[in-house]
Amino acid sequence: MLRIGLWEPEIPPNTGNIARLCAATGCSLHLVGRLGFRLDEKSLRRAGLDYWDAVELFCHDTLADLESLLKEQGANLHCLSARAERRYTQIPFRHGDCLLFGAETRGLPPEVLERYRLQSYTIPMPSGKVRSLNLATAAGIVAYEGLHQLHGW
Repeated sequence: MLRIGLWEPEIPPNTGNIARLCAATGCSLHLVGRLGFRLDEKSLRRAGLDYWDAVELFCHDTLADLESLLKEQGANLHCLSARAERRYTQIPFRHGDCLLFGAETRGLPPEVLERYRLQSYTIPMPSGKVRSLNLATAAGIVAYEGLHQLHGW
């Protein structure tokens, strides 16, 4: 399966909705860095409904902690950013890979995008009227593309 990573998420309902996505797809959820909310926050729990027990949740103090886990397991990290150039459909998905999404208001830090320049992808915005999609929507689009490529879903 895939992993979904959130770098310093700020909005509890987005994380709750992504947790629900993880429960539905079997993806694990990895929260990285300082969270903009508490994990027991009511709005976070409400967005995830009663699916939290079905979510494999990991909290990492730093990106290095997540990177170490992925390296141990031979998995890749793929960064998603409105500032990347290649489309998410070009991700070479493999079982166990992690899709890393940035904070809602800041995205991924420039130094992370630079370090993972060759593993950074975007969801195109053809209308040009918006910069990016809602975090939970973006996670769903890319996760289902990966599951389609891996499992034919």
